[in-house]
Amino acid sequence: MKNITHWIAGNPVEGSGRTSEIFNPATGEVSGQVHLASVAEVDTAVAAAAAAYPAWRDSSLVKRSQVLFRFRELMYANRDELARLISEEHGKVHSDALGEVARGLEVVEFACGIPHLLKGGFSEGVSTRVDSYSIRQPLGVVAGITPFNFPAMVPMWMFPIAIAAGNAFILKPSEKDPSASLLMASLWKQAGLPDGIFSVVQGDKVAVDRLLEHPDVRAVSFVGSTPIAKYVYETGTSHGKRVQALGGAKNHMLVLPDADLDLVADAAVSAGFGSAGERCMAISVVLAVDPVGDELVDKIVSRVSELTIGPGDDPASQMGPLVTRVHRDKVVSYLDLGVAEGAKLVVDGRRTPVLAGTAAEDTPGFWLGPTVLDHVPAGSRVQQEEIFGPVLTIVRVSSYEEGVELINGGEFGNGTAIFTNDGGAARRFQNEVEVGMIGINVPIPVPMAFYSFGGWKSSLFGDTHVHGTEGVHFYTRGKVVTSRWLDPSHGGVNLGFPTNK
Repeated sequence: MKNITHWIAGNPVEGSGRTSEIFNPATGEVSGQVHLASVAEVDTAVAAAAAAYPAWRDSSLVKRSQVLFRFRELMYANRDELARLISEEHGKVHSDALGEVARGLEVVEFACGIPHLLKGGFSEGVSTRVDSYSIRQPLGVVAGITPFNFPAMVPMWMFPIAIAAGNAFILKPSEKDPSASLLMASLWKQAGLPDGIFSVVQGDKVAVDRLLEHPDVRAVSFVGSTPIAKYVYETGTSHGKRVQALGGAKNHMLVLPDADLDLVADAAVSAGFGSAGERCMAISVVLAVDPVGDELVDKIVSRVSELTIGPGDDPASQMGPLVTRVHRDKVVSYLDLGVAEGAKLVVDGRRTPVLAGTAAEDTPGFWLGPTVLDHVPAGSRVQQEEIFGPVLTIVRVSSYEEGVELINGGEFGNGTAIFTNDGGAARRFQNEVEVGMIGINVPIPVPMAFYSFGGWKSSLFGDTHVHGTEGVHFYTRGKVVTSRWLDPSHGGVNLGFPTNK
């Protein structure tokens, strides 16, 4: 049985009180326990971070980037082990977990360029012998609160840039899959990061609330559901903190009649069922513009029938289980809801065999196979609410305009996609749609690390997206210096009474 601890001041630290069970989603069995931090344990981590911060802040940009380069190499060398831990606790298949690590490493590589990213501007002679220049400096102790669906990638959206910029970082990962955080902490230590600059406090709401309230925590980054994102934003800002809080999503794919339907079907299945749909950028609604609906659904169903569902550590598996029994049951409830709302259940994931064995609903573990709901009514709950599971809904629309109206009328504005061979329609779409990240014939438009990730409306609380230039700005604050130095020719000894000149 695993015993997952905190990581404070460069060492694993046993908790002193409450614990929570860790499950293997493929079997439903308890695989270990994780310690849940008390207020005192969070305070200890913050104190260690605050003590280590001044020396790290004052270290050179070259030294910081050297530590980042070593961390990157260690992460790459240990990527299989990190992916194994993710598969064991989250349930996603090994190849998907490796992809998560790879995308996170892109942000580490971006942060290795911190000497360039923190360059300011300089203006000579703004007045007589007066110069002005801008600099960016770290905030101090900052924190990241991250979700279960990407236990490596989402933290890596945050801490590489925060640490490279000179901050001390405290990670509060999900208690559902916490092991990845400790491996990353140990790799930071091997890379030469000073103790206290990266800490991990395992925990639940107690730890979250203390980080949001602690006076020495200057900024908080969060990724999770919209209700919690709103709570984190409101609580953190009320305590004077800088907060970026990314919430939920309901991502639509608009399919125009001129699109390549084989490409669309491949994209819809890949984006809808990868990681069992537990992605904030998953495509969960396909808006099929007449008359392509019937043909497209047939192509999607044929591809779904060929998918192999099984444990993450089996090379034959293409999709694993959901993360917990409670979450699986919540996702399953949307199947009957969709039918009650008038949709047609054309693929029932409860009956999907697990590795050609028993049906998902009869297999130990937290299983639900890929599910397809067709003829979903516009405005229904299954079309509007975030399901966060392997449920793909097909909505028939009569026109491009009707599709855009449905997208813009929703609560969320995280990601969307359009599939078409019409460049004019694509350009119009990217201009008119009220969403933060847009794919044109790309189903999951997650930006590269040198751009920033984040949505609009209820998908983001705060003004700053994660990673990219906005991430650098979030973890730093600007100063403008105006300086004047006397000309050396004015020097020399003068014993006379000083007068103004």
